[in-house]
Amino acid sequence: MAKFRIEKDSMGEMQVPAGAYYGAQTARAVENFPISGLRFSRRFIRALGQIKAAAARTNVKLELLDPRRGGAIETAALEVAAGKLDAEFVVDVFQTGSGTSTNMNANEVIAARAAEILNGSRGDKELIHPNDHVNMGQSTNDVFPTAIHVAAMDAVEQHALPALRQLADSFQAKAAEFDDVVKAGRTHMQDAVPITLGQEFSGYASVVRHGVVRLENNRSSLSELPIGGTALGTGLNAHPEFAPRVITELRSLTGHLFRRAENAFEAMQNRDAGVELSGTLKTIAVGLMKIANDLRLMTSGPRTGLNEIELPAIQPGSSIMPGKINPVIPEAVTMVAAHVTGNDTAVTISGMNGNLDLNVMMPVIAHNLLESLELVGNAARVLAEKCVQGITANVEACTTYAERSAALITAVAPLIGYDAAAKIFKKALRENKSIRQVLLEDGVVPEERLNEILNLRKLTQGGRA
Repeated sequence: MAKFRIEKDSMGEMQVPAGAYYGAQTARAVENFPISGLRFSRRFIRALGQIKAAAARTNVKLELLDPRRGGAIETAALEVAAGKLDAEFVVDVFQTGSGTSTNMNANEVIAARAAEILNGSRGDKELIHPNDHVNMGQSTNDVFPTAIHVAAMDAVEQHALPALRQLADSFQAKAAEFDDVVKAGRTHMQDAVPITLGQEFSGYASVVRHGVVRLENNRSSLSELPIGGTALGTGLNAHPEFAPRVITELRSLTGHLFRRAENAFEAMQNRDAGVELSGTLKTIAVGLMKIANDLRLMTSGPRTGLNEIELPAIQPGSSIMPGKINPVIPEAVTMVAAHVTGNDTAVTISGMNGNLDLNVMMPVIAHNLLESLELVGNAARVLAEKCVQGITANVEACTTYAERSAALITAVAPLIGYDAAAKIFKKALRENKSIRQVLLEDGVVPEERLNEILNLRKLTQGGRA
């Protein structure tokens, strides 16, 4: 049995694996771009399948494609969307900047599968042509950015937002649980006035909720699709009704409220919606990094660190130190944050390369954007389920730190003056005594009044002594 078959494209003959659905242009791209081994994600391939199915439906309804041929293309495209032909998408992420190789990969696979559905042979271009039929009314230049938006919208709605909402809820639940656990605040890594552990956790919940709102706001720009603009935005070779009808079909296929780009030329030239979304993901990653590092600090110890909270023990922490448990989930989250930040830099630089009428770094935008969405969603879910939900407070340690904090003198300063308070602060540190102890020993404030002023719980509620 032959291992290869011969297929032709406009540049000549190519050997194609005998069992492959893809054709000559895909095989040529495989030879041209042996760069990373990275392939486009399941969401992106699904988006391509959905776009091709929507285009086929539209072209049949516009009577540009006969129903038999169009129906076979739609069926094959939906198989691509469902993941049945993922192994056929073999082109490297790092390729032609428009993504033409991957668009043609999709066209060839769908054409071959559609021909098979019609009882023809793979590669029978007379029956189903990848350009003339599957790509009818389209260009890579409008298909590829449309696929970025469709895939990213799906990742935002179905993956990242639910995970972030879950994380925010987990922090909020802990904020309520730890509402009466008073501890020392710290600024500049130094003693500060008292705060409750619940207040700190409410701040973490708010960080994540702000991220949710930012991500929700990105949906407006993501909903704009350039499909129908063909090569440059003019719509050359597309029926005047093609764009609105394809978008209607995509709304039906995806469940998302897509709309036609307000300006087709902007939508072809720029990938600003992707840059904006990547920036949001970076902002979320920055917040997650800060939170994860705070959790690591607060759980540090158990004998030589802060030891204010205990994280769930989920695995041994050392291959040499018996019994050691490490904050592995926060550590994983910090690595995700670093990676997402790096992805954003690449997306930003890629977004700058919208030379004249087309961005020519779309594949790396697609890959990095979808990877960041996946990572942020997964990290948020894992942090919620494997860490935050199981955190417990070391109340004794928190209370001790709150009572020992030299910054308690702040509450007395309005009564005795800033300079006198500073002297008490320095004496307490010099003699290794609490602020309360020095104030009582020096008779600066009567004990009854001092007890009123240094009520730790009240100090977390603001106000003046």
